[in-house]
Amino acid sequence: MKQLLLFIAVLTLFAGCAPKTNPPKVYLFSYFKDNGQDGLHLAYSKDGYHFHALNNDSSLLAPQVADDKLMRDPCIIEGPDNRFHMVWTVSWNDRGIGYASSEDLINWSEQQFVPVMQHEPTARNCWAPEIIYDDEKEQYMIYWATTIPGRFEAGETQGDSEYNHRMYYTTTKDFEEFTTTKLLYDEGFNVIDAVIKKINDEYLMFLKDETRYPPKKHIRIAKSNSLYGGYKLASEAISPDWVEGPTVAQVNDAWVLYYDEYTRHHMGAMRSTDLINWEVINDSISFPEGTRHGTIFKVDESVLNNLLNEFEATN
Repeated sequence: MKQLLLFIAVLTLFAGCAPKTNPPKVYLFSYFKDNGQDGLHLAYSKDGYHFHALNNDSSLLAPQVADDKLMRDPCIIEGPDNRFHMVWTVSWNDRGIGYASSEDLINWSEQQFVPVMQHEPTARNCWAPEIIYDDEKEQYMIYWATTIPGRFEAGETQGDSEYNHRMYYTTTKDFEEFTTTKLLYDEGFNVIDAVIKKINDEYLMFLKDETRYPPKKHIRIAKSNSLYGGYKLASEAISPDWVEGPTVAQVNDAWVLYYDEYTRHHMGAMRSTDLINWEVINDSISFPEGTRHGTIFKVDESVLNNLLNEFEATN
């Protein structure tokens, strides 16, 4: 009996020392179609390159807030509270953004309108909000592009329809109270569609140079040691011209930059192992027909399985 107890004790000890394996991850892509009037679309991928629509490529969530009731540029992240938090563009010309959350990407909280630029009475828009979690300060940062006429002289005559955007941000811990909106990024040109990734203790902002005259409309990278400002351009254009909506994911040992080639009506992508040299990989990717831009994010495979059980997938 003593030998049996000793054997069980040894087995228990080794079991406790065995390395814990993380659950397998898959890629989800939140996106919109047409003008965003029907709401949230989701696609999935197990390799990071080929994405398949969920729910027969029909909307999973209809927009409910703001006069226009759009859901463009949906950005979703999973927070440390094990909830998925989503922000989106509610209108072409509103001074706020949309927000909702979910435990499973199926059942969503009541949608709320967050008036992030209400204090700026002449602000023309709030476009393409993104969200990132700051582990150090244990808070979320939401950031977006806005044009305030006459606020910035540089780039004033180089945009479409007199738009001259800069990036702004607010922070929150609970999505009920939000800090005063602040300027996040201004380097003297029209900028939209920024997405920030923390890579090797440095913050990289992948942004769209929205200059129209002369046309640029391409993706560049700015870097900072702080999430909340100090970004400086670190690259010339890394993408083709006339693209928008960048989103970035690590796929195996490379970084993949996805974007919407909106004038050519398809998604495009580039790949890099050093974040300096990029190659176009359009022939290696596939997305549902009619996909507009959004956000790539990783989830446990169990989350996808739950979605597949709930919605019929289209391959």
